[in-house]
Amino acid sequence: MDSIANFLTIIRNGTLASKPFIIAPHSIQAAAIADILLHEGFIKSVQEVEDEGHKALKVTLKYVDGESVIHEIERQSKPSRRLYTAVDSIRPVIGGLGVSILSTNKGIISHKQAKKLRVGGEVMCTVW
Repeated sequence: MDSIANFLTIIRNGTLASKPFIIAPHSIQAAAIADILLHEGFIKSVQEVEDEGHKALKVTLKYVDGESVIHEIERQSKPSRRLYTAVDSIRPVIGGLGVSILSTNKGIISHKQAKKLRVGGEVMCTVW
């Protein structure tokens, strides 16, 4: 099971249903992705909570005038087909309006941080 794809699908379904928040299973990678989404302004907040005896993430979704800030959130690198990129090949998402999230040797970071640190890696997902 792809826990990152599951996390992204829960967020996507929450925004499509206009839910104020979603509860997703906790993982280190999901928490790192949620922190990047928070830092980039795509979500309001993220908290670690207890859900039925298991650690979970409560992600408060962000809306402007009733419309979700997240228009599209898509998994790029999949377990069946990994997608890697060098630092010089990293491209902005939707002309800089979106963000790519990469898994690098410096951790899970946004494409902006990857360019600053001059590292490439696996393109996990894109959000805009």
